[in-house]
Amino acid sequence: MVTYHAKSGSEAALANAIARQWAAANRLKLVLETPHTLVRGDEQGKIYFVEIFTWRDATIPDAPPVVIQNIWAEMNRLVESRGGRPGIDYAAVSEVAP
Repeated sequence: MVTYHAKSGSEAALANAIARQWAAANRLKLVLETPHTLVRGDEQGKIYFVEIFTWRDATIPDAPPVVIQNIWAEMNRLVESRGGRPGIDYAAVSEVAP
């Protein structure tokens, strides 16, 4: 699960970068096609996105292909730290059966 805290005015550019990252990762077969969820939220007028997906291999984020690294560099310019959390906040989570 990844939370992206968008800088004010960068929301559309960040949403576009997230979509391009997903498309590239999917095309390169770095992620499982499902589940993939992207939601948008508002914290007192500040926009954030939460994306949930699964890497095919846990080592991929440690050494991603250059195309992914370039998108991540762009994303890092579009986010801000918030509430003591980094601009892009990663958490390993597991699905809970109902």
